[in-house]
Amino acid sequence: MRDLFKGVLVISVLFVMGCGSGSGTKGGELVVAYDQDMMKEALISQGIADENTTVFGYVAYKIPYKTTDENDIEVEVSGLMVVPTGLPDGTGLSLVSDDHGTIFANYEAPTVIAETTGAPDGAPIIFTALAGFVTLQPDYIGFGDSTDTHPFVLKKSLANATVDFITAARKFAIDNNINLNGQLFLTGYSEGGYAALATLQKIEADGEIEVAMTAPMAGPYAMNEMAMGVLIQPALSVPSFMANVGYSYANAYGKDLNNTINEPYASKLETLFNGDFNRTQIDAELTIHTTGEHGLFNEVFVNDFFLNNNNWFKQAMIENNVHTWGPQTPVRLVHCEGDKVIPYDISLLAEATMNAYNATDVSIVPVEDTLGIPNHKGHADCGPLAYQVAAGMFTQARFNEYGY
Repeated sequence: MRDLFKGVLVISVLFVMGCGSGSGTKGGELVVAYDQDMMKEALISQGIADENTTVFGYVAYKIPYKTTDENDIEVEVSGLMVVPTGLPDGTGLSLVSDDHGTIFANYEAPTVIAETTGAPDGAPIIFTALAGFVTLQPDYIGFGDSTDTHPFVLKKSLANATVDFITAARKFAIDNNINLNGQLFLTGYSEGGYAALATLQKIEADGEIEVAMTAPMAGPYAMNEMAMGVLIQPALSVPSFMANVGYSYANAYGKDLNNTINEPYASKLETLFNGDFNRTQIDAELTIHTTGEHGLFNEVFVNDFFLNNNNWFKQAMIENNVHTWGPQTPVRLVHCEGDKVIPYDISLLAEATMNAYNATDVSIVPVEDTLGIPNHKGHADCGPLAYQVAAGMFTQARFNEYGY
């Protein structure tokens, strides 16, 4: 399982069974179909499964739908729905909504990956091929069918894109005779973990959808604390992340970017974040210095952030926190203690804060302790392991409810 994501690309190259428009589908396009036996053979060849492992085939659909952005403007977007095959006839399928982590290039979006490589990204292998869930992956605004600017870690639009995709996928299932049992889980890693918790907050506020369990993974839930922790440091470990935050929030809140980001970087960001460039390419165009004469952020802006409680960026960070409420749905905050990019302390803070708001059932799940491995997994290395933990919890919850 730990080598799972490494094997996905090889599997996609060797075992593409079909792509293109699928006959008989209403409201979507068939982009991938894998036979159950060939999927098992592929996973065995990668050391991910053995002859005794239950493995399912799957079909993946690209589904266009509409959502609304930070300003309540309707946007055309897309998402990927991955459905297991090879289960006994009549089996009711549970849904896992998986919000993807931070990406910069459009080719990294779930539907684009499925269309161009012939396989979904790694998470559906865990949730669908090995665990038998229907996996939903929204592209978000700014990726896939959407050409708009991506609203990076902005909770309203991320939650809208996720909830609207769940609704669209359920309609697609009805229209195409896909048997869902009504059970829904929410998860996601990094920005996706943030999006998953934002989605649960919206769902509970709206009161129209029921969620069995939410397992956000390594997300920046406390945006204000994250910003303070980064801006106080002299150097940026990943400048593209904070540049994207500054760019997205200035756009969303109608602020002059030049008052936030220094030149020559401010003038570059619209191009760098247009979906053509990946993180490595973007980082190469930025500085690692946080502020000052050669820094990324305007020094006056940074000083005001720390000294002025009415600073617009500070208020925006607080407004986009996703941990200052009390969920009534079970929440498991999955995180590696060795994570230095999104510190484990952020999940500890989220757990304590939500419980202080009278949450019903919120607890933290340390990945290393759960899997019995050393506590040194970084943010990137933790991803596949965190998904393994989430899949195990969802599988147990499904068994408790439906007996399989």
